[in-house]
Amino acid sequence: MKLLLAIAVVLLPFAARGSELPDSALRQVQFEQRLNAQVPMDAVFRDETGEAVKIGDYLGRKPIILVPGYYGCPMLCTLVSNGLVETLHELKADAGAQFDILAFSISPSEQPELAAAKKREYVRHYGRTGTASGWHFLTGDEASIRQVADTIGFHYAYDPAIKQYAHPSGFVVLTPEGRVSRYFFGVDFRARELSDALHTASANRAGSPISQLFLLCFHYSPVTSQYGNLILYSVRAIGMATLLALGFFVARSLRADRKLTP
Repeated sequence: MKLLLAIAVVLLPFAARGSELPDSALRQVQFEQRLNAQVPMDAVFRDETGEAVKIGDYLGRKPIILVPGYYGCPMLCTLVSNGLVETLHELKADAGAQFDILAFSISPSEQPELAAAKKREYVRHYGRTGTASGWHFLTGDEASIRQVADTIGFHYAYDPAIKQYAHPSGFVVLTPEGRVSRYFFGVDFRARELSDALHTASANRAGSPISQLFLLCFHYSPVTSQYGNLILYSVRAIGMATLLALGFFVARSLRADRKLTP
């Protein structure tokens, strides 16, 4: 049900909007798994205070959850971030202590002021002490953004018609050395899997490739009003499964009521 709701939230606002992105560009929007890839340590960004930093400044101490997206995203990035925070609440480990979180904007037009506002929002939402020192929100220029995004396989495109980015959803876990250890796709994440991924990354090891089935559901190619057959079939299948599950629940409830009726 949560998955179906998230799909509806992502798809419906775009149904009536046009797009200037050609099909060839949309086909390139994906989250390609590049396990063991080394993120560029010399890529320069600005943190939420406006100070110039390098990716390497955050490496070498503990595993990192690296979250690509953009702060002005109207829906999908918020779903990813909220899903991450919900999962973090279930972990015994604390952000800023056992691991760090590094969010970076794929939009070169976004400024540190917006990043700072996002940091205040999510540090407050997470609610654990010491988080501010380990949760960073970065902005940068096109070259640095592309350098990091391409390394982790995060492929996106800007749609000038609606002034938004077509992009996949999810994040990666990096080793303390800055190598890609694990991918997480979608907007709903399992705490046990994230805990295991952080443990594996802390030992400077990479995990295994994972299924990308649900990435199709949250893929932004539906920003055009022309939905692809695969996405339509996926949404229909999930909708049918949901209806069947609801029907089963109602039927079971009615049978239980009859048994209780004298």
